[in-house]
Amino acid sequence: MPMKDYQPADIRNFAVVGHASAGKTMLCEAMLACAGAINRMGSIASGSTVSDYHDEEHQRQISIHASLMHLEWQDKKFNIIDTPGYLDFISEGLGALRVGDFALIVVHANHGVQVGTEQVWEYATQYGIPKMIVANAMDKENASFDIVLEQARKRFGDRVFPMTVPINPGSGFNQLLDVMRSEVVTYETNGSGKYTESAAEGTWADQVKQLHQELIEHIAEADDSLLEKFFDQGGLSEEEMRAGVHTAIQAQSFIPLFCTSSETDVGIARLMDFIAKYGSSPVDRKKVKASDTDGVEVEIALTDPEPVLYVFKTISEAQFGELTYFRMYSGSIRAGIELFNSDRKSTEKIGQIYVLNGKNRTSVPTLNAGDIGAVVKLKDTHTCNTLSSTKRPVALPKVGYPKPNIHAALKLGSKGDEDKIAQGLSALHEEDPTFLYHVDSELHQTVISAQGELHLQVISDRLRRRYKIEIELVPPRIPFRETIRGRAESKYRHKKQTGGAGQFAEVWMRIEPKERNSGFEFKQSLTGQNVDRVFVPSVEKGVNHACSEGVLAGNRVVDVKVDFYDGKMHPVDSKDVAFQIAGYFAFKEAFMNARPCLLEPIYTMEIKIPDEFMGKVMGDLSSRRGKILGMDSDGSYQIVKAQVPQMELYHYSTTLRSLTGGRGIHVEEFSHYEEMPRELEQRVTAESKKAKEEAQHHH
Repeated sequence: MPMKDYQPADIRNFAVVGHASAGKTMLCEAMLACAGAINRMGSIASGSTVSDYHDEEHQRQISIHASLMHLEWQDKKFNIIDTPGYLDFISEGLGALRVGDFALIVVHANHGVQVGTEQVWEYATQYGIPKMIVANAMDKENASFDIVLEQARKRFGDRVFPMTVPINPGSGFNQLLDVMRSEVVTYETNGSGKYTESAAEGTWADQVKQLHQELIEHIAEADDSLLEKFFDQGGLSEEEMRAGVHTAIQAQSFIPLFCTSSETDVGIARLMDFIAKYGSSPVDRKKVKASDTDGVEVEIALTDPEPVLYVFKTISEAQFGELTYFRMYSGSIRAGIELFNSDRKSTEKIGQIYVLNGKNRTSVPTLNAGDIGAVVKLKDTHTCNTLSSTKRPVALPKVGYPKPNIHAALKLGSKGDEDKIAQGLSALHEEDPTFLYHVDSELHQTVISAQGELHLQVISDRLRRRYKIEIELVPPRIPFRETIRGRAESKYRHKKQTGGAGQFAEVWMRIEPKERNSGFEFKQSLTGQNVDRVFVPSVEKGVNHACSEGVLAGNRVVDVKVDFYDGKMHPVDSKDVAFQIAGYFAFKEAFMNARPCLLEPIYTMEIKIPDEFMGKVMGDLSSRRGKILGMDSDGSYQIVKAQVPQMELYHYSTTLRSLTGGRGIHVEEFSHYEEMPRELEQRVTAESKKAKEEAQHHH
């Protein structure tokens, strides 16, 4: 279809979001078919849908990437962003909600409101965009409209209001009651999306009359002038009602709910009519807040002449290289112009601009305020960056992503891949900010952190495929700490005679425990002339070296106070290195005599689960040596606060999901160090000793 120039008021940008397997991708497919953007619908099983076009999506038969599609309906341009339902890929949904003007939340008629539904609902609320609900899969056996409506109202309030009601849900579903038009719509079920309309009769006429009345009340509530008319006239005229629908949705004084069956393209056309007539456009958010180069808050208006755009996704595509998805907040852009990236402090030259339908790209000469598109081969622009005119450089607020809660260490298959892996990790993080990694110098491991088991697998697959690296995921080592529970002292003499010059140093020290989490302290209390003060830093260096290396099991020493109180020296053979060595061994000896022990890191957890899984989750926590700190309730959910040792948390999120049928979520944060149980300490010490011997054996 030839692209025209659309005015902002004629654009509908929306994110299709919801729990996994609610039918989002097929809903998008049905909209495209309905609008004639594709000739016929593809299917998930055959991997032929417009939006799931990546190999990894075909392999797993789920959406992993947000993908962008557009169509024209009633002279309006729809920019549709289909998003993955798995919380592992929440970054994709967050980016889409950040640039959408409303959220289309899809709920499966058999499964109802699930944890993913609630998460995206909360995020849409945080971004201040209106929501509409689609109760999809009404053609499935046992599809229950009443249960879905009741659940939605229980979770999201009585403002949830059905705009269409299924007349014959279940297999063969093809008829619905249209509340605004007070008629029955009968669809063909051949996937064409075509329908005929007739007046509602009998009990359906009574039902639609009552619903119509409720709808008018919702609409009057959102607009004071309409509210007055409502009371004066005892109702609203059709015109007044229609005029008020858009305002009422913006105010969320009601949340429209539509019934559909995407696979048979039933109910889709009425949903699209409604979006075209009443859905939010960029004009509903005429002004957005941003900050200038000094961090001062400014407003960007849709009508400002200078271009401002926000990048909500970047991806390295097999066939196109780097692809950057963005939304225009003001001005317009064309190929060849220079824009400023306020995050990177660099200029970018805009290349060819495209509008997308999945992997199909159409090149366009310009893109105007309010529209969404993509551009290839920018040199240094990443997800969450703002590009703006060099005359008026600004930064739009970034998406806040949830912290990752599952971690694994990378084990390299072949030496010499270190550079490739560093480059790969950095590129993957720029693409997907919910994926983090760090090279842990203490543990000598590269640790990657993701949003879930699936996310970890997908990231490691990408590393293998794109960068041709052999890697294995292994549990990260735990950063234990070593300390002492008693006092001790040592007198250590270091003496070495070689050909000419010798080495001599004797160090006497006392050590004692300090309170937990108070760090390490070294002092000297030398009196008299036994040791020249010039050697104090040498001894301290030796002690510090022993501390960072660990004495008991190769972990850093903490919460110890060292007093270097005396020693001996030799006028010729005493030098810096001799006192470093003596300090090192004196400390090790004293440490081993001061009842050494291991400390382990403890994490604070917040776990949100539906009531009915409470018993299972508590039982599991106690098997992980967890301490329960308290409980709170939030609707039908319980929030458990607990402290659990880090060594018991490997892949906890996976366990939590399987204990709660995918309905539990948690966040974790490091809290403090505590002494470990004896038998565990012995096991860890033995393992570390063995690892050390093996390492020496290899060298």
